[in-house]
Amino acid sequence: MAVAKSQAFDRLYHRLGTKEGEKEVLKLARARERKTRDLGVVRCVKGEEGKVLIEDVEIKERWQRFFIKLLNRKGVREDPSGGEESSEQSADDHITKEEIREALQKMSNGKAVGTDQIPVEVWKFLGEVGLEWLTELFNVIFRTAKMPR
Repeated sequence: MAVAKSQAFDRLYHRLGTKEGEKEVLKLARARERKTRDLGVVRCVKGEEGKVLIEDVEIKERWQRFFIKLLNRKGVREDPSGGEESSEQSADDHITKEEIREALQKMSNGKAVGTDQIPVEVWKFLGEVGLEWLTELFNVIFRTAKMPR
């Protein structure tokens, strides 16, 4: 076994010494780097001006500005300094069952599950009961600006 292993490494080293071998080394390095990536953790984000942000605080602030701009709503949300910002949100401003129904219809079956580990087919199968439950959950999140455990 040791002889076979040694011969295999000798062939590999000889192959890596060629021009094609250099390309293979780079390909192996890229593949290894991709396998070590942790997709659940964002390590860097580009700022609005294109600068790469690597500090956790800067990344969180960038995401906050991004979603405020994206959603274009002024709701009650926690200020990083500890206080609350004022709300200009009306009582009518909530997520409707129809919006959720539309979103569920647009979702494809058979896709990977999210962090909740619940496939979209479950929500579709639950029908009106699931729709009412999701509507209430999303409105609680919307009102409190906090994700329930």
